[in-house]
Amino acid sequence: MTPSTRTDVVIRTYGTGQVPPLLDTIADIWADAHPELVNNPGASTDGLSADALRRQVVGHLRHEGFTLVAAYAHGTMVGFGYAFPCTPEYWYGPDLLPDIPEHVREGRLMGLCELAVSPSWQSQGIGSRLHAELLKAINPEWSSLLVRPDNTGGRGLYDRLGYEYAGPYRNSTDGPEFDLLLLEVQSTA
Repeated sequence: MTPSTRTDVVIRTYGTGQVPPLLDTIADIWADAHPELVNNPGASTDGLSADALRRQVVGHLRHEGFTLVAAYAHGTMVGFGYAFPCTPEYWYGPDLLPDIPEHVREGRLMGLCELAVSPSWQSQGIGSRLHAELLKAINPEWSSLLVRPDNTGGRGLYDRLGYEYAGPYRNSTDGPEFDLLLLEVQSTA
C-alpha cells in the first residue's frame, strides 16, 4: 500500500443484475470526473456524455462476465470501473485486429470500458484499487482500454499501471480518435 492509499474506502463488486439501480450514480461520478466533456457540447455528439455512458453500460450488460466495481467512502460511492472478458475480434474490430500481436489475440482479454473517480477522491490510490479488483474478478492475461489523448490524468494512471500504447483507435470513421492501450497482466500465482 502506498502512503496515499485510502484505507477508509471499501470496494464492492457487482454483476449484471445489480447494476441498473447504480446507473445514475455512476453517470454522476463520470460527469464529475470529466468536466471538460460535460461542458463541451461537441462531446455529446462524439458519444461522450453521461447519457451515452448509461446507454453504453446497459449495452455492455449482455456480455458474460460483466463486472462493475465501486469504491465507497463513508457509504457514498466515490469511484467505479467496469470491464468484461471479450474476444479480440469484438474489442479491436476488423481494422485494428491485424495490428495486434498474435500472442495477444490468443490470450484471455479484458476490455476495460470505464474507470472514474470523483475529483476530490483522485490521487489517493482508488483508481488503482478499482483496477486491481477488476483484474482479480476477470482474471485476464491481457487488459485493453481506450483513453482520449487529452486525458492526461487518466493516461498518467494507466501509465503507472503498466499499460502501453498499442495504436490509434476510432469507434467510427468520423468519431474521435482514442489511444488504444494494452497491459500484459502479471500472474500472481
